[in-house]
Amino acid sequence: MMAKKGKKISGAVKLAVVLALLVIISLITNFYTDWLWFQSVNYQRAFITILTSKILLHVAVFIFAFLLFFLNLLVTSYTVRMQRLREHSEPSDIFYLFPESSNLKKFLTGANSKWILLIVSAFVAFILSSISSDNWIVVQQYIHRVSAEVVDPVFYKDLGFYFFNLEFYQMVYSLLMSSLIFVVVVTGIIYFINISASFFNAGWKNFSLAKAHMAILFALIFALKAWGFHLSTFKLLFSTNGIVFGATYTDINARLFAYKVLLVVSLVVALLIIVEIFIRKMQWVFIAIGTWVVLAVILQGVYPSIMQKFMVQPNQFNKERANIERAIQYTRQAYNLDMVDNKDFPITYDLNINDPIHETTVKNIRLWDWSPLKTTYQNLQQLRTYYVFEDVDVDRYTVDGQYRQVMLSVREMDQEALPSQAKDWINQKLMYTHGYGVIASPVNEVGTEGFPNFFMRDIPPRFTSDLVLNQPKIYFGERTNSYVIVNTKQEEFDYPQGELNVSTTYNARSGLSLNSWGKRLLFAWTLRDYKMLLSSDITNESQILLNRNIRERISMVAPYLIYDSDPYAVITPEGELYWMLDAYTTSDKYPYSQPYNALGDNYIRNSVKITCNAYNGEMIFYIADAKDPIIQSFSKIFPGLYKPLSDMPEGLKQHIRYPEGIFSIQADIYRTFHMTDPTAFYNKEDIWVVPREIVGSETTQVQPYYLLMQLPEETKPEYTLMLPYSPNMRLNMIAWMCARMDGDNYGKILVYNFPKQETIYGPEQIESRVNQDTVISQQLSLWNQQGSKVYRGNLLVIPMDTSLLYVEPLYLIAESSNLPELKRVIAAYGNKIVMEPTLDAALKAIFGNLDSTSIKPISTENDAGALSPNNISGQNSIEQLIQLAREYYDKADRSIKEGDWQAYGENLTNLNNVLLQLEQLSGLKPVQQAPGNQTESPDNLPQSQ
Repeated sequence: MMAKKGKKISGAVKLAVVLALLVIISLITNFYTDWLWFQSVNYQRAFITILTSKILLHVAVFIFAFLLFFLNLLVTSYTVRMQRLREHSEPSDIFYLFPESSNLKKFLTGANSKWILLIVSAFVAFILSSISSDNWIVVQQYIHRVSAEVVDPVFYKDLGFYFFNLEFYQMVYSLLMSSLIFVVVVTGIIYFINISASFFNAGWKNFSLAKAHMAILFALIFALKAWGFHLSTFKLLFSTNGIVFGATYTDINARLFAYKVLLVVSLVVALLIIVEIFIRKMQWVFIAIGTWVVLAVILQGVYPSIMQKFMVQPNQFNKERANIERAIQYTRQAYNLDMVDNKDFPITYDLNINDPIHETTVKNIRLWDWSPLKTTYQNLQQLRTYYVFEDVDVDRYTVDGQYRQVMLSVREMDQEALPSQAKDWINQKLMYTHGYGVIASPVNEVGTEGFPNFFMRDIPPRFTSDLVLNQPKIYFGERTNSYVIVNTKQEEFDYPQGELNVSTTYNARSGLSLNSWGKRLLFAWTLRDYKMLLSSDITNESQILLNRNIRERISMVAPYLIYDSDPYAVITPEGELYWMLDAYTTSDKYPYSQPYNALGDNYIRNSVKITCNAYNGEMIFYIADAKDPIIQSFSKIFPGLYKPLSDMPEGLKQHIRYPEGIFSIQADIYRTFHMTDPTAFYNKEDIWVVPREIVGSETTQVQPYYLLMQLPEETKPEYTLMLPYSPNMRLNMIAWMCARMDGDNYGKILVYNFPKQETIYGPEQIESRVNQDTVISQQLSLWNQQGSKVYRGNLLVIPMDTSLLYVEPLYLIAESSNLPELKRVIAAYGNKIVMEPTLDAALKAIFGNLDSTSIKPISTENDAGALSPNNISGQNSIEQLIQLAREYYDKADRSIKEGDWQAYGENLTNLNNVLLQLEQLSGLKPVQQAPGNQTESPDNLPQSQ
C-alpha cells in the first residue's frame, strides 16, 4: 500500500514539474518572440526599458513581501511552539476555544514547518509583486519627474509633485498598508484559534509573546497611517465634497486641520503601543487604539459636518468665492481652455453667396454622412465578400489644385468572411494576406441615382483626379487582426480580375524572419500553430507579420498612452497610404480641475501623433504638445522614441487633424466653465448645452463635425472642427466653438458668441421647421410609406461671413436593397427653408441665381463618358439612344416604386427627349399628346419656401 501511495505521490510530483517546465518555456518563448518583434520595428530599446522596469519592480516588491511574511510567520510559529510547550506544564483544567486546532499547531511547529512557511510566503509575495509590477510606469515617472511650472494655490507645490511624486507615494503607501493588514489578519487568525478562554476573563490584560507581536504590527500600521494622513492633506485638492471640485472652505478649515491632528495622534499611538510592550501593560494598547478611533470619527466626520452646516451653508457664496475662482482657473488650465479666443459673431441676413470668399466653403459642404456612405461604399465597392470597409474617414486634400474635403475608406481583408470551403490554413496564413485599395469621394458631389462621385475607386484602382494611390496593398489596418506569413513558395492573392486572380509578393523586410528551423519552432509554439512546422511552402526568405492591427501594434510600443478611438487613413503626395492615430496623456491629479470621466481624470493633452505605414507597418511617434510635463517625462524614460513634430514629413503634416475625442471633452467642460465670473458660475446663470438633431429617425446629440471654411476676419479657407451650443433649457443657438488645424494655427480654439438679444435658430428648431413644413413633411411621409425609408443626415450649421447656413442631406433607402441614395438636400437661411434635389438647386431657391464661377453644380453622372442625349452621335447613335431609353425607363420604374416622384418626372422627361431624337433620326413625325393626357412632372409641384 505504501509503495502504491509513493508511486502516486511521485507521479503527482512529476506532473507538477512538467507543468512548471511548460509554464517556464512559454514565458521564455513569449519574451523572446516579443524581443524579436520589437527588434523588427526598431524599438528594442523601449522593450528593454519596459521589461527591466517590470522585472526590477517585481523583484523589489517580492523581496520585501517575502521577508515581511516569512519573518512574521516564523515569529508566529515560534510563539505557537512556546505556547505548546507551556501546555504540558499548565493545569489540565485550562479550556481552549479550538482544541481541534492541534493539526495547525503541528503544521506550524513540525520538522518541515520552515519549508512550508517559506513556500507560503513566496506564493503570497509573488501575487503581490505581480500586481505591483503593473505600476512600473509610476516608478519610472517618479525617477524621471519634471516640473510643470505651475503651482497649486493652497500648498504652493509645483504640479509636477502631484503628477509624479504623489502618484508614487500613494502606490508605496498602498503596497505597505495592504501588506501589513494582510499580515495582521493571517497572524491574528492563527493566534485566535490557539487562544484560551482565560483571554476573555483577564488574560487580555496580561502580556504574552503573541500580544507583543500583534502590538508591533499595529504600531507599524499606525505609524504608516500617519504618513497616509500627510498624503491625504494633498488629496484635498481633488476633493468631491464641496460645491466645486477641489478643496473648499470646509476642506481647508476642518479636514486639513483634522488630518494634521490625526497625523500627530497616530504617531503618538504607535509610540504608546511600543512603550506598552516594554512595561507589559497591554490594556493601555487597547485604550490608545480606542481613543484614536473616537478622534478619527469626530475629526473626519462630525467636525466637518458641523462646520459645513452652521458656518458655510448660511453664507456659502462668500465662503466659497475664492475656491470657485480657483476651480474656474485651474479647470480651464487643465483642458487648455484658458487659451480659448472669444469673439463676437453679429448676425446679419445679407449673405452674398456669390462672394468668392465663400467659394471653398460652398464647394465643401458635406452632404455625405459617414454611416450611410459606409453602407453605400460596401454595396458599390466591396466587390468581394472578403473585403470590408471598417470606417469612413474625412480629411482635406488639394485635388486638381483645389482645397477639397474628401471622404475615404480603406478596403481591408476580412479573413473571417472567406467562404467556409476556403478557410484553410494556406488561404488564411499564406494567400489572403492583405486588403487592396482605397475609395475616395468628395463630400459634396452626387452622381447617378444618388450615389457618390469617386476620385478613387475599383480594383485595380481607377482615378479621376491627381489624388492617386501608388501602393494599394494594405497589410496593416483596423481589421487586420491575424498574423500572416509572406515571401513563401505560395504566391499571395493580390486582387481579383474577372474570373482570374492576380498574385503578388511582399517586398518589404519588416516582418520576423523564418530563416531557421529554431525560429519556426519558436513561433509555432508561441502562436500554437503546429502547421507552421509542417508546411513545405515556408522558406528561409519567409517572414511572419505579427500585431497587424494598428491600435494593438502601436500600444505594444507605448502601452502607457491613451489612444483615440478613431485612426484615420492618409494618402501622401507620393501615393503611399498611412494611418494616423492620436494619443493622449492624462492624469487625475490636477488641483481644482473638474473630472471629465468616471475614473476621475481631470487633465488631458493631445500630446502624441503616431503614423503607421499601411504596407510595411513602420511606426513613428511625434510629440504634438512639447509643453506637457507628462510627455516630457515619457521622453526622458524612453530617449529616442519620441520625435519632434517638425520631423514629420510635410505630406503627412498637412493631414494632422484636431481629434474629435479631446475636442468633445473640451467642449463639454466649456459648457459650464465659459463662465469666468464666480457669481454667474455659482448661480449657474449661463450654462450651455450641446443641441440635438435628428439622425436617421432618432433624436441624438449633435456631434463635432469637420468643416472646410473661411473663418471671419481670416483671408483664406482652413480646416476646422466645429460644434454649436444652445442655452440650457432653450432651443436657440448661443455660440459655436471650433478648433483650427492648418499650419501654425493647429490647436487654437475659437468660440464665437451670438448676440444674446437676438434669437438664432438652433439645430432642434431647424429640425422642427422641417417637420412642420407641409411640402417637406408630406414628401417625407410619402417616401416612408412606399417600401422605403428616409434617412435624415447630420444637420450642419455653417457660418459664412456674418450669417448662418443650415444644410441637411436626405437619403432614401429601399427596404429590399438597404442601399442609401442621396435624394434631397434641405437648406435653411433666415426664415427660408427649402428641399431640392441638389445643393445647387437649394441655394438657388434661397439666394436666387448663382454665379457659375462660385458654385460648381453637383454632378449627375458617375463618369465623363456616360451616355446622355447631348453626346450621342455617329453610326451607332440609334443603338445608343435605345440603350439610353431603356436606362431612363428603368430609373423611372425604380423611382415610382420608391415614391420619388420628382426623380420619376425627371427620368420621364429624359425618356421623352430620347424618343424625340429617335423619331427625328428615323424620319417619323413626333406624336402630339392630347392636353388632357400630359404627364405632370414633379418639377411643376410647388417648392417649399
